[in-house]
Amino acid sequence: MRIGVTYDLRADYIAMGYGEEETAEFDSVVTIDAICAALTGLGLEPVRIGGVKKLVAKLAKGERYDAVFNFSEGFRGNAREAQVPALLDAYDIPYVFSDALTLAIALDKGICKRVVRDAGVPTVDFRVIEKIADIKKVDLPFPLFLKPVQEGSGKGVGPDSKVENARDLRRVAQTLLARFSQPVLVETFLPGREFTVGIVGTGEDAAVLGVSEIKPKDNWVGDGYGYINKEYSDDKVDIVEADKDNAKAAGAVALAAWRALRCRDGGRIDVRCDGEGRPHFIEVNPLAGLRPDYSDLCLIAGRRGLSHAQLVGRIMASFFKRHPELKARQRVAA
Repeated sequence: MRIGVTYDLRADYIAMGYGEEETAEFDSVVTIDAICAALTGLGLEPVRIGGVKKLVAKLAKGERYDAVFNFSEGFRGNAREAQVPALLDAYDIPYVFSDALTLAIALDKGICKRVVRDAGVPTVDFRVIEKIADIKKVDLPFPLFLKPVQEGSGKGVGPDSKVENARDLRRVAQTLLARFSQPVLVETFLPGREFTVGIVGTGEDAAVLGVSEIKPKDNWVGDGYGYINKEYSDDKVDIVEADKDNAKAAGAVALAAWRALRCRDGGRIDVRCDGEGRPHFIEVNPLAGLRPDYSDLCLIAGRRGLSHAQLVGRIMASFFKRHPELKARQRVAA
């Protein structure tokens, strides 16, 4: 069974002149090699495609796939992660991971938090600044935390993200609006511990794979798990297994959010606690990193005794459960 693999390589974009932070969400060839090896081990025939433009070109030439392992983040537009799934939907090609609607919602932190909040999942109060005039409308008590509404990998989160007064709120909001050309999320600052929850499965079959705690070191920068802390993590953060009680509480919040957002197959949800230790939803990563021995989801799987190939196998098992007709074809091919 031919399974296309879509992705965006960081090295390709850097070669085109883009910077380190601009390309932080993109993948290493190490990751794609490992994914393809895992798919081959499952009796599948991986076909490397690349990003959305390469997919368009291949489809236009008549190339087709039984399914696609969609790992493409996209580069342009406020629904960039949804571009490949939307195209695959148009061609009636099944794909691994969440659909276009979920990926579009998940990328916009403001809209995502509204959906999660309306589903009854704990999430702190927030506002979205669309333009400079909106800054004076923010009526939340300080301290507050600011970040771009549509970025990942900690981009736009740094030493100034936590603000204590109206003057700093205006200064940081103006900087983020100008720098990222997108709205700014403003939310009540959560002073407690931070966790990331790995989830595998879809709907009622989804389950918590494990929970990591994000523990700052002495060289930690600012008050959030931002770009510098993520990209240069060795002397800034420890990623450790969460204790049983916090893992249970964080996992319950994450799983409720995962289901509310209709996420599929595998990914991560970030959770942070308030001053009383109660976990709140922060954001979701439905296309979580899969670099062996590096990405959070892989580290969580490793603590459960799962190799990278076995983790990909779990993700594919969820996909095949959604597409039993393809599972039958895989068995025949094997």
